[in-house]
Amino acid sequence: MHIKDKLAESARTGKPSFSFEFFPPKTVQGVQNLYDRMDRMHDLGPAFIDITWGAGGNLASLTCEMVNVAQTVYGLETCMHLTCTDMERKKVDDALKEAYKAGCTNILALRGDPPRDKEKWQAVDGGFHYAKDLVKYIKEQYGDHFDIGVAGYPEGCDDQKDQEILMEHLKEKVDAGGTFIVTQMFYDVDNFLSWVDRCRARGITVPIVPGIMPIQTHAAFIRRAKWSNCHVPEKWINALEPIKNDDAAVREVGKDLVAEMCQKILSAGILQLHFYTMNLAQSTRMVLDELGLTSKDGTPTKKPLPWRQSLGLHRREEDVRPIFWKNRNKTYVARTQDWDEFPNGRWGDSRSPAFGELDAYGIGLKGTNEQNIKLWGKPETLRDVANIFIRFLNKELQSLPWSESPLTSEADEIRPELIDLNKRGLLTLTSQPAVNGAKSSDPVHGWGPQGGYVYQKAYLEVLVPPELIPDLIQRIGKDPGVTFYAVNKDGDLRTNTPSAGPNAVTWGVFPGKEIVQPTIVETVSFLAWKDEAFRFGTDWADCHPPQSRSRELINSIMDQWYLVNIVHNDFHSTHGIFDVLEGLQVKNMDSPFATIKSYTNGYHQPIVQAKLNGAYKIDDDAAQSEVLN
Repeated sequence: MHIKDKLAESARTGKPSFSFEFFPPKTVQGVQNLYDRMDRMHDLGPAFIDITWGAGGNLASLTCEMVNVAQTVYGLETCMHLTCTDMERKKVDDALKEAYKAGCTNILALRGDPPRDKEKWQAVDGGFHYAKDLVKYIKEQYGDHFDIGVAGYPEGCDDQKDQEILMEHLKEKVDAGGTFIVTQMFYDVDNFLSWVDRCRARGITVPIVPGIMPIQTHAAFIRRAKWSNCHVPEKWINALEPIKNDDAAVREVGKDLVAEMCQKILSAGILQLHFYTMNLAQSTRMVLDELGLTSKDGTPTKKPLPWRQSLGLHRREEDVRPIFWKNRNKTYVARTQDWDEFPNGRWGDSRSPAFGELDAYGIGLKGTNEQNIKLWGKPETLRDVANIFIRFLNKELQSLPWSESPLTSEADEIRPELIDLNKRGLLTLTSQPAVNGAKSSDPVHGWGPQGGYVYQKAYLEVLVPPELIPDLIQRIGKDPGVTFYAVNKDGDLRTNTPSAGPNAVTWGVFPGKEIVQPTIVETVSFLAWKDEAFRFGTDWADCHPPQSRSRELINSIMDQWYLVNIVHNDFHSTHGIFDVLEGLQVKNMDSPFATIKSYTNGYHQPIVQAKLNGAYKIDDDAAQSEVLN
C-alpha cells in the first residue's frame, strides 16, 4: 500500500499513526538482532517502516535484503531509501528491481550525504545530481508502482542553510513526483510548525511527516543534535543536563519531553510521527506508550487476519493458510515463496501445493548449540522435556523449537488444560480455543474489519507415543464431532477425515462481505508440516553431544512418536477437545532414558490390521507377533 494512501486514511479518520526507521547493521549478529527487534516492533502497529540506504558494497545489498525480509516475512509495509551517492544508473536500476521483486511499493528518494572520504558531494559518472532527478527517473521507469517520498529540512542541511533555496528545492522535488515529505530530526516544535506553514504558503500541499528522534542517553542526544545542526530548546537542556550521567533518568525525562513535542504536533493536525529508532526499541516504545498509541498488553492494535500477512510480491491478497505454521510464520513464507499464486477466498479441494524442500530454504532450528542448551537445558527424562513445555506455557520461556515467539494471550483460557496434558507426557505444539462469535474488535480473538464476528473450532497439535495411538483413536471414534490426523516421522498417516480437502477452523462474518475462512486443516500441507516439525526436534537433539542422554531422548521421541492434530468441529464447545484426552497418560516419565519400543514392523512401519470408526489402528497382538518373530 502506498504511504500517501495510509496518510490520507489517517487524515480521514483523525486517528494518529506512526512509523519507524532502521538502518543496516554492520555485523551478521547485528542483522539477526535487528530482525528479531523488527518482529517484536511489528506488534506496536506501525503504518510503515523505512530502511536507510547503505551506500556502496555490502551495505547496499543488505538494504535490499532487509527490505525483502521486512516486507515478505514480517509483513511490514516498507519504504526503501535510495540515494544518488556513489550510484551510477545501473546500481539504481538494480536496487529498484530488487525492491519491486520484494513487493515494496514505497521509495524515499534522497541525494544523500557525501562519502566519508570526500568533503563535498559530487555525482558519479552516469549518475544523478539531485534528488529531483532521481524522483523523475523512478516515475519514468515504474509509473505509479512506487510511491515516492522526499526529504525536508526545517532547519537547513549541511551544505545549504538558505531556507528560501531549500524551499525551492523541496517544491521541485514534489513537482517532479514526490507525494510525501519526511523531515530531518528536530526538537524545536515551534520552528517546525512555522516551517510547515511556509511550505503550505509556497504551494507544497503533500503530507509532511515529522522526523522524531527519541532520547536514549544524554551523550547520544547531544551528538545527534550537533550532527544534524538542530536547535535544542533551553527547557530541554535544563531538564537533561543535571541527570546526564543517569541513563534511566535521561530516558524517562526525555520520554516526557519528546512526547510533549509529539502531542503538540498531533494537536496541530499533523497525525503521522516518524521515529528514528537507531535500531533500538525502548525509548520509542516509551514515547508511544506515553501518547497512548500502543495496546496495553502488547498485542497488535489491528489484525486484518488471525495470522500475520506477508506483503511480498503477489501475496497481498493471500487470505488462507494452514494452521500448522501458526507459530512458525517465517518458515511458511519461505517454503511458499515460489508459488505462482496464493490462496484467496478458499484453499480449494483440488489444490496440490508444492512446499519447498527444507534444505533448499534453510529451514531448521536457529541459534547456536550453546544458546539452545542454555535456553532449554539438558533433559534426561520425559518429565524434563515436559517441564520445558510447561515453562513455555507459563511464559517463563520465550520460545520452543516449534514456536519462534512467546505464547499469546489467546491461550490463557485453555492454559490449565494444556499444562495438564504436558504433565501427563503429551507434548503440545500448537492450539487454539473454540470461539463462538467474538467481535472483530475483541482484543484477544478479534481480527478483520469493524462490525464483524469471528469464530474458531478448538484445535490441538500434540506429540503422542506410539503405544497410546490405538487408545487415542478409539476415544476419537466415540465422538463424531472430532476429526484427527496422526503421522510419524516415516510418514505413517492415520486419519478419520472424510476427504483430503480443507476443514476451516477459523472464519469471520463481516458486513457486506462473503464469509472469510483464513485458517484451515488439510492433508497435503499437514504432511509438509510434518517434515518440518520433526526436523526442528532433530535439530534440537543435535544441539547436544553424540551419545548424550539428552540427544538420545529427544531423537527417540522424534523417531518413534506421532504428530497428532485434533479438531473439535463443534465451535460451541470450549473444552470438549480435552475430554478426548482425559486420563491418557504416558508411563515412566521420571525414569532415566531408555529407547521406547513401539509396536512396529522393524520398529519403523506400523502394521495396519483393522479399521475402527473410519480410522486405521494397530492390532497390538499381530504387531507384537511380527516384531517377536
